[in-house]
Amino acid sequence: MALQQKKALSKTSKVRPSTGNSASTPQSQCLPSEIEVKYKMAECYTMLKQDKDAIAILDGIPSRQRTPKINMMLANLYKKAGQERPSVTSYKEVLRQCPLALDAILGLLSLSVKGAEVASMTMNVIQTLPNLDWLSVWIKAYAFVHVGDNSRAINTICSLEKKSLLRDNVDLLGSLADLYFRAGDNKNSVLKFEQAQMLDPYLIKGMDVYGYLLAREGRLEDVENLGCRLFNISDQHAEPWVVSGCHSFYSKRYSRALYLGAKAIQLNSNSVQALLLKGAALRNMGRVQEAIIHFREAIRLAPCRLDCYEGLIECYLASNSIREAMVMANNVYKTLGANAQTLTLLATVCLEDPVTQEKAKTLLDKALTQRPDYIKAVVKKAELLSREQKYEDGIALLRNALANQSDCVLHRILGDFLVAVNEYQEAMDQYSIALSLDPNDQKSLEGMQKMEKEESPTDATQEEDVDDMEGSGEEGDLEGSDSEAAQWADQEQWFGMQ
Repeated sequence: MALQQKKALSKTSKVRPSTGNSASTPQSQCLPSEIEVKYKMAECYTMLKQDKDAIAILDGIPSRQRTPKINMMLANLYKKAGQERPSVTSYKEVLRQCPLALDAILGLLSLSVKGAEVASMTMNVIQTLPNLDWLSVWIKAYAFVHVGDNSRAINTICSLEKKSLLRDNVDLLGSLADLYFRAGDNKNSVLKFEQAQMLDPYLIKGMDVYGYLLAREGRLEDVENLGCRLFNISDQHAEPWVVSGCHSFYSKRYSRALYLGAKAIQLNSNSVQALLLKGAALRNMGRVQEAIIHFREAIRLAPCRLDCYEGLIECYLASNSIREAMVMANNVYKTLGANAQTLTLLATVCLEDPVTQEKAKTLLDKALTQRPDYIKAVVKKAELLSREQKYEDGIALLRNALANQSDCVLHRILGDFLVAVNEYQEAMDQYSIALSLDPNDQKSLEGMQKMEKEESPTDATQEEDVDDMEGSGEEGDLEGSDSEAAQWADQEQWFGMQ
């Protein structure tokens, strides 16, 4: 009798439905327990970075028995493995069952499915349910994002943000910050990231880009605080490691930045910012060929991000592969269109070859016509004017660029130009402003120290002359001395643009 009770209890436990998810739907409760077990096994495989095994497990589930969560996991795994066609099929199957699955919509758009086609799959729901008029605009905005049309994407998302239902939406603010960053508008990007993290103090997504922007501005203390805050939230995401890596990189601790970038990639192999960090660290350590591999992988993952191409081209230039750099810059120009960023990137390569100097000048003029405040274009135009020794034109260019913004590099270059025209006091002021914006800017510090060293011998000579005249009782004229002119006669030897 006791044996029969044990057998009955064993049978009951076998048919008991899974309770792994307390919010499971009636449909999932009716699924055979074997399917749920396979899904859990696939989750374990993905956590162990064994994606092939996860795909094999889920592929074994008959297509008719796959729930939206199974199709969603399959779609993401296929996408990660570079299998675009089955990934698109799985995302579409998710939308067929759940027309409001926003992650599936983003997945399709990221795989170059037309926005109109994606929108048609949600049209019936939009027309049926109230307060969904924003969804078609949302799809349109992210379609612009994934084809690299940053300006139209920004305008569309800004129009969405003004609607009461989506005002102060953290996801939209994060997307807007990322778009401003891609468009080269770092100031607005930082503002939107700050607004997003104020609304959500536990926000992690996008904070790697935010940390990078802060580090570029020389705000290393803020970067360190951001990294600590993110580690307190979770150390199992790539973003905290990338932020700490940016702090190390801009503190010139490249070996540590390399380690932190590698750790971030280990946690998320699709982290573009982690690949860029590791690539930049490798390049600065002289391991250019290894850096090229990482920048190429970043381009594969984010073909619309210009900074990925910039890193690769910098590697080519560092290894004197000007031809490869020119081919890549021309491809970017044709692929992403003629905007201020691509024009400046192409001009940067042209500046490396004396034969294409005039072409570089034309490209930079076009870039500055489109965006007079684009810092990289201003810097490269100033470099060109320095080579031509047109210092007055350079000063006018830099003053105009600094009229509505303040940037460490621009102030430092203006200081260099002022030295070239013997405006030493104002040059010192510009170096001081540059160092106030970025205390770690070595070139501004060197410029200031150079001036101080050059001025010191003159002061000592003047004091000796005064003592000699006082002792002899003779009067002398110290004004009009040629010593100051002589001390700057070799300015061309140290004056340089970077």
